[in-house]
Formats: sequence, C-alpha cells, structure tokens
Amino acid sequence: MARIVMKFGGTSVADIARIRNVARHVKREVDAGHEVAVVVSAMSGKTNELVGWTREASPMHDAREYDAVVASGEQITAGLLAITLQNMGVHARSWQGWQIPIKTDNAHGAARILDIDGAFLIKRFGEGQVAVIAGFQGIGPDNRISTLGRGGSDTSAVAIAAAVKADRCDIYTDVDGVYTTDPRIEPKARRLAKISFEEMLEMASLGAKVLQVRSVELAMVHKVRTFVRSSFDDPNAPGMGDLLNPPGTLICDEEEIVEQQVVTGIAYAKDEAQISLRRVGDRPGVAAGIFGPLAEANINVDMIVQNISEDGKSTDMTFTVPSGDVDKALAVLERLKAPIGYDVVQSEAGMSKVSVIGIGMRSHAGVAATAFKALADKSINIRAITTSEIKISILIDGPYTELAVRTLHSVYGLDKQ
Repeated sequence: MARIVMKFGGTSVADIARIRNVARHVKREVDAGHEVAVVVSAMSGKTNELVGWTREASPMHDAREYDAVVASGEQITAGLLAITLQNMGVHARSWQGWQIPIKTDNAHGAARILDIDGAFLIKRFGEGQVAVIAGFQGIGPDNRISTLGRGGSDTSAVAIAAAVKADRCDIYTDVDGVYTTDPRIEPKARRLAKISFEEMLEMASLGAKVLQVRSVELAMVHKVRTFVRSSFDDPNAPGMGDLLNPPGTLICDEEEIVEQQVVTGIAYAKDEAQISLRRVGDRPGVAAGIFGPLAEANINVDMIVQNISEDGKSTDMTFTVPSGDVDKALAVLERLKAPIGYDVVQSEAGMSKVSVIGIGMRSHAGVAATAFKALADKSINIRAITTSEIKISILIDGPYTELAVRTLHSVYGLDKQ
C-alpha cells in the first residue's frame, strides 16, 4: 500500500464526462489499496471567465475579493468529483484550502504557501477516505481565502504530497509525459522516462509548459517524486496501476538516473525582446541602478550581457525582457537616463530564446561549441548567450526558432531511440 497524491488539470476536468474519467483513475488507485488525495483545478476556461467577471465589475478591484471569486472554480470541481466518486462507491469528500488548512502569506492573487498541517488528512486516510482538494487556494493570515497565482494547483499538489509524506505525486495533464522538446515542432521528440528536478526546473522556466515552475522548486526542496501522466489514457489499461513505474515521466533526484545523457532536452521561449544601453558609465552601482527599478516595475529581465570598452570608462549593456514589457521597460529606462548616464537605448522585439539543457553537461566539454557550429551551419545568427552548469541559452531572431530547435535536437542525438 502506498500514499499517493493525484492532481488533475483544467482540461482533464473540463466537463462531467471527463470528471467521470478522472474518477475512474482515482478508483483504480483506491481499489489497489492505496491512500489517495486528489487535487483539482477549475474546469477548463472557468478561471478566465471568473477573472473576466471581476475585471468587468471593477478594473481596480480588491485583491481579497478577487481571490474569493476565482477560488470558486476549483471548489466546484472538487465537489463534482467527490459526488462522482461517491456514486461509484468510493468513500470521498471535498476539501477547500482553508479547511485543511493550507496557510499562505498575505499576497492575494499570488500567495506563497507557508505551512500545511497534514495530520487531519492522514487521519482520514486511516478511515479509508479519499480527500478531494480544491487546488490553487489557501488561507492567508488575514483569515481570507488566498490564491496561489496561475498554475497554482500543481504547487498545491506537491505541497500536500510533502505534508502527508506521500510516496509519489502524480500530475495528470493533457500530455503523457515530458518530451525532449515540443513534439509540435519536432515530430521525432521522445518522451523521457526520467528527468532530474534541476533539468525539469530549467525546462519549465525556459518555456516548457508541462509543469509550473514553483511546483518543481517545491518538489526539489522536499524531494517529492513526481510523475507527469496523461489523464486521457485508459484508466484500466495494463500498467496504469504500476506503483513503481507508471506510464509517464518521473521527475526525481539525479541520483535515481543511472544513464545520464549529456543533453536531456531543448526548450524555447518566443516573444522575447532585446534592449541595449550604449556607452553606460562603468562605475560601481550602475547595474543595480538599472535593474533595481526594472524589478520594482515587475519587469522580468532574463539574459544579461555586458561589454566593457577598451579604455574601461564605459560599457554596453544588453538584456532581454518579454516583448509585452518593452514599452514599460523603455519608460523606466528613459527616467534613468540622467542619473545613470547612457548615450542611447535600442530595442528590438521578435526574438526567441532557445536553450540546451542537461545535467551531463557538468562533466562534458564541447557542448556549447557543438550548438554554435550547428546553428552557424544553418546560417542562424546568435544575438546573445548565457550559460549555467546545466544549460546554454541562445538568443536568436524569432523566424528561426523552429529551425534552431530541430537542428539542436538532432545534433545532440535526441531524435534517436
């Protein structure tokens, strides 16, 4: 017998027929004798509808009331799934975040989990009860409902798995695992049997949409073994109930991965913009004077490249931001021109960031050189480069994104079985 947390996203619970399918997945694990908690998202499209209503009611709405409205989507799904399970003969009940309780900070709309007391859930497991939990929500120190921000149900599931010391956390979604790259761009992309927490964190932060970044961070900190699985597979197909190796991709500690590939996957993010400050005075505090105000304006700065002039008196500073933040970033930089002292600011939208990821890069030389040569052979110009221990990110012109992804996927042998 094992303790399992199962999480189902919005497309998996989009209507009553799909909720019944989810219930069959849950019943399979219950019939196998496992203790089960289920975390659910709102039905597909419901959160967008609720957000739209709050904005229509008042563009400058109270964030606490916003949370009260948008948290209702997950509550509806939890109740419907509990009813469906009960109709199948499964002892189940729904839980809202505050009932557990999932305690969060006071940042309504983007709260962070501070603590979960799993004792009550564990007691109910002992009574044979399945807990159906509304994801994405908790309770703040002001005793008001709080929400965790978009993708927060993944974070809820991993946090609950850590709190109840679950044997694993299964994230059911509309794909059957994590792939070496986006199969829509490269049909030869392969599903990975295992991927390390660090690699998955890089994949998620660099454009892969399979898991939310915060949930991967939480899984890594608490070492929660996490499986990405498809909710659209037949719940009763052979192997679906395999406790140790269910179908999908296992996200785990790198010690569990015996055969470590040099490169595990290729991620990409479109709609990046490049901003360059020319001839900035080279003195202490300049970088802080630029990037501090950008951070205060909630502008996410990514790749940063600095080139110091030959005489050491000035520098060119180039960085990237999401294309949608360009105008806001330029407005901030315009206010900084006098105090910082730069000659000109240049910007160009329509960039893409393509990243090569793999824990095997730590112990192998020449990985970056391979990427640069492969892109050069395809006449793809590199605008900027940043690296870490397990990743290389390359900024290129947007129209070359798909060609770059396919080229890098092939040059590292990821399209081979």
